[in-house]
Amino acid sequence: MLSVEIDEVNGIAILEPDGPLSKEDFIHVAKIIDPYIEKAARFGGLLIHTKSFPGWESFAGLSSHLKFVQEHHKKVSRVALSTDSLVGNFAETIASHFINAEIKLFSYEDLEQAREWVANGP
Repeated sequence: MLSVEIDEVNGIAILEPDGPLSKEDFIHVAKIIDPYIEKAARFGGLLIHTKSFPGWESFAGLSSHLKFVQEHHKKVSRVALSTDSLVGNFAETIASHFINAEIKLFSYEDLEQAREWVANGP
């Protein structure tokens, strides 16, 4: 499951995975984020908060994740990864070559600093 919280004051979406990511998770996230992006005056970006990376439930989950990134990366200016997972280091380095958003890694405990960084983006 992938929970989504929209912080309308700061114009950011906070994603918190709880278990392996599924195709349905990304459909659910898009149904929440897309209408917000369309109506918001400013959408600063995403904050992904997870102690460790849960992986994907199946290849369909991975495929949906990649499709979500492809469809949204030009709408997002910043992505904060608040995690203690080693995957965060990989994502910060590799993903920056494929998406327009600025990516920054924070420790899991630094959720508020990550929120502030995303909110104060361009």
